[in-house]
Amino acid sequence: MKQVAVIILNWNGAALLRRYLPSVVANTPSALADVIVADNGSSDNSLEVLRDEFPSVGVIALDKNYGFAEGYNRAFDQVEHPVTVLLNSDVRTPEHWLEPLVEYLNEHDDVGALQPKLLHDRDDGREVFEYAGAAGGYLDKHGYPYCRGRIFEAIEDDNGQYDDITPSILWASGACLVVRTELYRRAGGLDSDFFAHMEEIDLCWRIHLLGYDIRMVPQSRVYHLGGASLPQGNPRKTYLNFRNNLLLLHKNLPASEGRRLLLVRRLMDTLAFGMAIAKWHWGDARAIIKAHRDYRRMRSRYTQHPSRNLLHELPECRCNIVVDHYLRGRKVF
Repeated sequence: MKQVAVIILNWNGAALLRRYLPSVVANTPSALADVIVADNGSSDNSLEVLRDEFPSVGVIALDKNYGFAEGYNRAFDQVEHPVTVLLNSDVRTPEHWLEPLVEYLNEHDDVGALQPKLLHDRDDGREVFEYAGAAGGYLDKHGYPYCRGRIFEAIEDDNGQYDDITPSILWASGACLVVRTELYRRAGGLDSDFFAHMEEIDLCWRIHLLGYDIRMVPQSRVYHLGGASLPQGNPRKTYLNFRNNLLLLHKNLPASEGRRLLLVRRLMDTLAFGMAIAKWHWGDARAIIKAHRDYRRMRSRYTQHPSRNLLHELPECRCNIVVDHYLRGRKVF
């Protein structure tokens, strides 16, 4: 058996497969890894494209669209490779993208998951970090995600400023997440109730709670288009981000500390709702209301809470990134 399964989740993405899968096939060493596409019940010609144009790629054909989280869980049920890569269908991989990641994981038993440097796939050749994960992510003291290389909408050029392997990041991007397969299963996999967005942060948090670190390995880089499923500004994306962020904090913080933080978040999200109204973004405003309503309905599903507050353990998680960014003008990590 090969050591690595590179799993690409696809839904109605025949055009993306034609654009991005050739680089993955060409630059993934066949002796090291199997490239597998898990098709989430596509209704376009994705399966025909895979059969006719990519015969060396394995295919897991799911019967319907299970979303990002459950789609990957079902794909994991069908692989036994020691290491699995969750790779978005809109990621271009250059030569030698995989080897440094696997080598680092093999040499560090205390690391459970990692990511490469994540750059934006663009035509002008400019090396710019990509929104979804940049050089590794954190949450601030109120649970807002940010990255080395990206704070809210402020995105940096890659000038080598994050070419160090940090002691630990809080979360690695689901655009290219390398994880020990057995640990993925032991942590419970991706939470299917999230459907999509922030499910990888939730998984990484649980991996930390099991005693493993998460790293970014800058010797590897991939190029992510981003927004292939839901673009920025889509109310559905707003809804999933707000709802899942609340669920993330509720389930992964100690119960008493979670209640206090979520009270603060309710106030801050009320401000976000007011800003959406002021900008006439009615879809986003409705999405925020629906996110809080559904969070209150769903939170009872999570009755087990950890005793550790991971946000207190990582120094990068003790900041107030909202105040730092919007009031103090902080644009870089």
